[in-house]
Amino acid sequence: MIISSIQAPGAFRTVLLAAAASALFVSASFAAADQHGDMQHSGWGQDYGATAHHWQNGQRIGYNDWSSAQPVDYRAHHLRRPPHGYAWRESNGQYVLAAVATGVIASIILSNGH
Repeated sequence: MIISSIQAPGAFRTVLLAAAASALFVSASFAAADQHGDMQHSGWGQDYGATAHHWQNGQRIGYNDWSSAQPVDYRAHHLRRPPHGYAWRESNGQYVLAAVATGVIASIILSNGH
């Protein structure tokens, strides 16, 4: 092993080992990000795409499903005003009220066949 063959004082060896461990940790983090997609959306639920999925309270909507769902004007559709950090979207014939940061669904209302 290269590091063990270095003849250096103890403090220098400790710093060198810490730097090597940090580099290994960072490279493992990037590998995990590549494996699971964009890590900034890791708390979101599964994406169902174009399938006619029926959402449920407490479920997490997938980030791509949320992004592709149409924003809803709650006033025009007589829906309650969303709490801070939440928004209404229309997805698969349902009005879905979910947390913008995580996709956790707080409420669902059928959109009357739209």
